[in-house]
Amino acid sequence: MTKTVDYYFALPSPWTYLGGERLIAITRRTGATIAYKPVDVGRVFAAAGTAHLKDRPAARKTYRLVELRRWRDFLGMALNLEPKFFPVEQRLAACMIIAARQKGQDVGPLANAFLRAVWAEDKNIADAATCEEIAESIGTVGRTLVEAASDLDVLAEYDANTDEAIARQVFGLPMYFFKDQPYWGQDRLDLLERALQAD
Repeated sequence: MTKTVDYYFALPSPWTYLGGERLIAITRRTGATIAYKPVDVGRVFAAAGTAHLKDRPAARKTYRLVELRRWRDFLGMALNLEPKFFPVEQRLAACMIIAARQKGQDVGPLANAFLRAVWAEDKNIADAATCEEIAESIGTVGRTLVEAASDLDVLAEYDANTDEAIARQVFGLPMYFFKDQPYWGQDRLDLLERALQAD
């Protein structure tokens, strides 16, 4: 039986960026597959009562930067602590990921290219031309995905992912589920791997 990790994520999340490539590596090591589920972070946070970054206390905002520096250095990843385009509307890029999945493509490279664009390259993923260029950079037909991002079945899947996340009580991103057990945040990836190895 195939082991599947349900992966709820948002592209404006630095924690999603820090965990994106590692999740792929873990599933390769454990023989699992990833169900990519980009969600509307505004709706998820509203349903869970989670405060957006701008509404959090100053102490939490300060500590967030401390943790981001730590993880950036620990993982040896490029990461802009205050990227030029943040916060950013992710709907177009998220729906391009869904459109690519519906076309049978492996969407891991595209999702991680968008994350890298926000958090390491100061690119605006709310801009259609930029999104097309990012998709082309990984060998995907960007214009086709930009056009498909507004298809009704793609938009319906984006909404369904969000509804599903709310029903599963997702309150922060990224969140991974394996066998209905939630693992919140990229710092739980070791625990997720342990569960996958034990299965």
